[in-house]
Amino acid sequence: MENNYPIKIPPKLKKAKNATKDELLKLDKEELVDRIIQLEAHNAQLKNIISKNMSETDETGNKNKRQYDFSKCHHRRILLKILYFGWDYHGLAVQEDSTQTIEHHLFKALVKTCLIESREKSQYHRCGRTDKGVSAFGQVISITVRSKHPSDIQNLAESLSTEIEYCKLLNRVLPKDIRAVTWMPIPDDCETYSARFDCKKRKYKYYFPKSSLNILAMRDACSRLIGSHDFRHLCKMDVGNGVTQFRRQILTADIVAINEGGEPTSMYVLVLEGNAFLWHQIRCIMGVLLLIGEGNEEPSIINDLLDVETNERKPQYNMAIDVPLNLFECTYDLEKVSNWVYTDELKCVIENLQKMWALQSVKATMIKDCIENLENVHYTINKNKSVTEMENCESNVVARDSIMVYSDGLTQGVKPKIYVPLLKREVCSSLEERIEHYMKKKKLDHNIVT
Repeated sequence: MENNYPIKIPPKLKKAKNATKDELLKLDKEELVDRIIQLEAHNAQLKNIISKNMSETDETGNKNKRQYDFSKCHHRRILLKILYFGWDYHGLAVQEDSTQTIEHHLFKALVKTCLIESREKSQYHRCGRTDKGVSAFGQVISITVRSKHPSDIQNLAESLSTEIEYCKLLNRVLPKDIRAVTWMPIPDDCETYSARFDCKKRKYKYYFPKSSLNILAMRDACSRLIGSHDFRHLCKMDVGNGVTQFRRQILTADIVAINEGGEPTSMYVLVLEGNAFLWHQIRCIMGVLLLIGEGNEEPSIINDLLDVETNERKPQYNMAIDVPLNLFECTYDLEKVSNWVYTDELKCVIENLQKMWALQSVKATMIKDCIENLENVHYTINKNKSVTEMENCESNVVARDSIMVYSDGLTQGVKPKIYVPLLKREVCSSLEERIEHYMKKKKLDHNIVT
């Protein structure tokens, strides 16, 4: 994610020192509650750190020491492509209060296999920071790892074919739902090459069932996203981290059928490609597209939300859930001069994925079989309704098709009984109001600390 900072915002403060009794007595109830919540969160983080330290200690009470002498090793810079299913993880980035992150397991594997000495010394960059529940089939990291060969011959064909099998080593110790797929050597004249800053394009996919959605209307709406726009009304504004510019360029946006047939259970995918994306941008876009597909909004609502001069504040709406979102592909200019190195480990990755697919497909088939059985029961119960009764049905459709909510679970929050158009809803704070609020909050926190 690329950020510009035309408006200066104070940096985040270090942890506050203990306040005196007199200082605490001056705080109002809301400020005291906020302070208690912060302290409880900090205590939880400390407990987790202690727990992690204890887990790294052997039964004798002595810290496990690495015996590998990295000073005697050759090293090389590489791009490493990994895939993971993020459903059961708290996101990609390491967190103080959780070990259930992709980076926690990745660095644990990198250190355990002695490919790196530590994260701090590895010159690590990630392409995209995926959030809780989000998956990636094409996540790329840049990192300095151990090598078999000295730097002057590392990129020769023979050296590449006999190099350490990075993916195989990592996959032996990584969880089954995190896999290293391939790696690419970074040439000597590109030592500062970064998976994040040198990425040219990022492609995301969002999977969903057809249900009763109007796919043509959704595709019409997608076409209006293409180009350079201010997406502040189609993302979650992250002013607290210094993001005050929301113009991004969408290169492609479309909805594609994964399997044909037109059935409610047919699967489709939203494909978005751009150079960089904002926080929750794709999930907000998908949330609005679902409203369009349901017939609650016209495709032109996209134009209205992109017109930040006419509509200064974002209307309140629910974004789509995290599970169907996937960072599918990252593109680099380096691929023109260097090649991804695949080994026999690719076959093992495919076999692992096939086994995962088989199990998940069996579960999905069982659920679908159950649905069809109960739909037949529902149809049998209602087929003898009189014509008058059928005409009075809310949806005025036959009983077999009267239940169609496959896509309803893709949006966060509760679905209202009476729909209110987006432009008639309550609105969020404007960007300027958010910046002003954040600066006042930082000033208040600073006064408490000092």
